[in-house]
Amino acid sequence: MLIDQAIIHVQSGDGGNGCLSFRREKYVPRGGPDGGDGGDGGDVVLIADSHLTTLLDYQYKQQYRAKRGQHGQGKNKKGAAGDDMVLRVPLGTVVRDADTREFLGELLKTGDRCVVAEGGRGGRGNAAFATATHQVPREHEPGRPGVERRIELELKLIADVGLVGQPNAGKSTLLAAMSAARPKIADYPFTTLEPHLGVVQLSEGRSMVMADIPGIIEGAHEGKGLGLKFLRHIERTRTLAYLIPVDIGGPQAEYELLRRELAAYSTELASKPHCVVISKADLLAPDDERPAIVAPDSFETYVVSGVTHAGLEELAEGLWATVQQQRDVDDNADDDGAGELSDTRP
Repeated sequence: MLIDQAIIHVQSGDGGNGCLSFRREKYVPRGGPDGGDGGDGGDVVLIADSHLTTLLDYQYKQQYRAKRGQHGQGKNKKGAAGDDMVLRVPLGTVVRDADTREFLGELLKTGDRCVVAEGGRGGRGNAAFATATHQVPREHEPGRPGVERRIELELKLIADVGLVGQPNAGKSTLLAAMSAARPKIADYPFTTLEPHLGVVQLSEGRSMVMADIPGIIEGAHEGKGLGLKFLRHIERTRTLAYLIPVDIGGPQAEYELLRRELAAYSTELASKPHCVVISKADLLAPDDERPAIVAPDSFETYVVSGVTHAGLEELAEGLWATVQQQRDVDDNADDDGAGELSDTRP
């Protein structure tokens, strides 16, 4: 089961109190202050883990708290720092404050870290206040409290190619034919109820990741069908493939509908490079003409069959070339310190 959203409550550890103490030792009169500092509280830290694919664990447990720092002691003993609370999340997780909607970070690569609640600083003991003119300080500080907040975790799958189409357009069949993924395939609408990823292997060790999301119907950007819920999973794709089945009544209208729905959801998503894939070519008779689709913004139109595998090699090579171009663009953008892309959603 793919769980791609969760809201959890986190609290970092409080800092330990500083200690008020004076050295008491035989034959050492007026030993002076020796109160140690309190230890810092533990942080709440998210770490990206490539072995995870869902946020399911955070549906069952929503409360997480780091350890508090220990209090300082005499003899200049500093309190131990509190242990961090480490939470592991899948690659592609976006983190926001659930109440203010503040963007806190995103974890895209294995080992990426995001501190969502910083532990309280430990208070200073009276030894820290000693000076040449203030040799018997009685000041000491309490530890600062930790941070308590609700955070929202949102998973956006990381893929190179996103398959876009209405229900029964042949997306799952195409993914199964081009990769080792085995999504559910049936002859009724909304067979795909959650996104699926598949690795497409090409010659010379080349590979790319393809994502199949549930079918998009008219009004998906308003919440109709399943499209709105899962469109986030193709936001990070480098290119899109619009699937138009040969048995559709109006192929041009179908293509324009899909383009409108994506543009209404996110202008950045709709502006990604895309191709048109006329699917289910096995339904065409030898003398039938393929559907004519005017798509001036697409880089190519392919006619394929997931059943007979006709045209799949040409499709894979065309997608690979575009993915490579976009990888170069993304690498240059990262070098230039590009920020997060925006879209039209509220």
